[in-house]
Amino acid sequence: MISEYQQQLRDRFLSVSETSPPPPWHPVLDRRLPIGGLLGIGFGTAPGADHDLVMVVSSDGHGLFDTVTGEKLARDRDPDPDDSTPDAVPDLACPGLGPLAGTRVRIAGLFGGGLHTTTLDGWSVEVVSPAWPHHRVLLSKDGGMPHSGPHGERWWHIFDSDYSELRTVGFSPSGRTLAVATSSDLTLWTRRNAGEGPAGTAKA
Repeated sequence: MISEYQQQLRDRFLSVSETSPPPPWHPVLDRRLPIGGLLGIGFGTAPGADHDLVMVVSSDGHGLFDTVTGEKLARDRDPDPDDSTPDAVPDLACPGLGPLAGTRVRIAGLFGGGLHTTTLDGWSVEVVSPAWPHHRVLLSKDGGMPHSGPHGERWWHIFDSDYSELRTVGFSPSGRTLAVATSSDLTLWTRRNAGEGPAGTAKA
């Protein structure tokens, strides 16, 4: 049995359609990046760079992507077996590659761990499952939790994982990138500055 309040929340989450995140967020690619057997992702920053990089760990190896352009920067199809997945080490990290070579990147996904669920300027993301086992990703702004306020103004249903297993959801440490990873693909949104307001202006 669920309470009347829980039923109202469930009905509310099921009643809204998937929509794009509002400005200043915009998609990195026109479509989801297909990655078969995706296990997890992690963020890093190249020396001297001012934007995020995302490392992907999958059953086919490791890959590194630019979160602004979506460009693949490096690929390792045959990583060392001891480092191919993050589950063998306490911090769930894998060796970086390409511009992140010589560092270790913490990976969130199938084996545990997690990404940031909030940003310093008030964005937050959460996962709900009103139609278990499928998951929905909700983005909100300035305390606009999806329990109140109109959809499309204070909160947005931005992703419906009804076709693949959800691996992880969250922001990069800088707050400039938002990622949703499933077992079959990666979706990224980015913004120029973590301090931008809804219209792309500087946040006071």
